[in-house]
Amino acid sequence: MTSATQDLKPVLFVLTSHSVKGETGESTGFYLGEVTHPLAVLDAAGIPVEFASIAGGEPPVDGLDLNDAVNARYWNSEGFRHAIRNTSRLSDVDPKDYSAIFFAGGHGAMWDFPTSPAVNSVARDIYEAGGVVAAVCHGPAALVNITLSSGAHLVAGKNVAAFTDDEERAVKLDKTVPFLLASTLSARGAHHHPAADWAAKIVVDGRLVTGQNPQSATGVGEALRDLLTA
Repeated sequence: MTSATQDLKPVLFVLTSHSVKGETGESTGFYLGEVTHPLAVLDAAGIPVEFASIAGGEPPVDGLDLNDAVNARYWNSEGFRHAIRNTSRLSDVDPKDYSAIFFAGGHGAMWDFPTSPAVNSVARDIYEAGGVVAAVCHGPAALVNITLSSGAHLVAGKNVAAFTDDEERAVKLDKTVPFLLASTLSARGAHHHPAADWAAKIVVDGRLVTGQNPQSATGVGEALRDLLTA
């Protein structure tokens, strides 16, 4: 732990509790690599992390690729598994306890992040207190309905990245998800900056950090680290 991080409040990682892709019956949840890769960056920097989910308890996991060395390291860690099995309910956390909030992706986020009052209130309070809001892939679904105390959308006028409409069509879920994420962020006044499908893309606009896809997860962690230790 460095002098830049020793007094830093934790980053709150928020995971989806939604387990089914629409009417398909196919399972989903949070995407493991979009948690472990940013977490590895923050852990290496000595930045503390705590976990919450929309419903609390153990959220469903997707993208359980244990050929990914970072995934395997954390999945085989009893400390990590205990933390994931015992996430706080987001509505129970105190925003004043955190320096930043990070919304992990996974298709489940498309259903419960935008409709959660706690997503709106906790993220707004952290942001308006000078903290950082970060999200990757489908995690920016959290940003679709967050409004500031002024009533303006948090993303209005902001530069963002998120899972693109083209990527959604490529995985053949554009008719399954409740809305297209990138288009909806644009409709809220965000300036969406797409990269080619599956290319890493990280956008930092002030204290808002967003990434396009799983390939962007490490970069989002690095940008979040850099903001917190500046």
